[in-house]
Amino acid sequence: MPVLLTFRQGYCNQSIMENCPFCLIAAHQLSATILYEDDQAIAIADLHPLAKVHILVIPKIHIASMNELLPEHSMLLSELLLTARKIAFEQGIGDDGYRLVINTNANGGQTIFHLHVHLLGGAPLGADLMTRGLR
Repeated sequence: MPVLLTFRQGYCNQSIMENCPFCLIAAHQLSATILYEDDQAIAIADLHPLAKVHILVIPKIHIASMNELLPEHSMLLSELLLTARKIAFEQGIGDDGYRLVINTNANGGQTIFHLHVHLLGGAPLGADLMTRGLR
């Protein structure tokens, strides 16, 4: 059975924590507009939104990318997606529709190497965003 991992202060090793903005936000050591938080994840407003609603759902443990996921992270990944869905409805975009994106590594558009889910919506997504993706 998969284990649901929980955040502990300092779970990210110190060298990663010092350099990872999402680890610092999860530890409340770097300010951000926090829209949701529980034991597993934190959700923040994207600093450079590409849609009317652009929220990042971030696990509180440091996982660099999708490529670093292990079978024991399956419950955590499920929680991230369910959290994104919950936030979509809280933001009033659940019924109209939204997009979830996980960028992986540089060629996949990932710029912060801490796994996170982009939640986008609030208006029809422009054709350019649909074809070029998030960078």
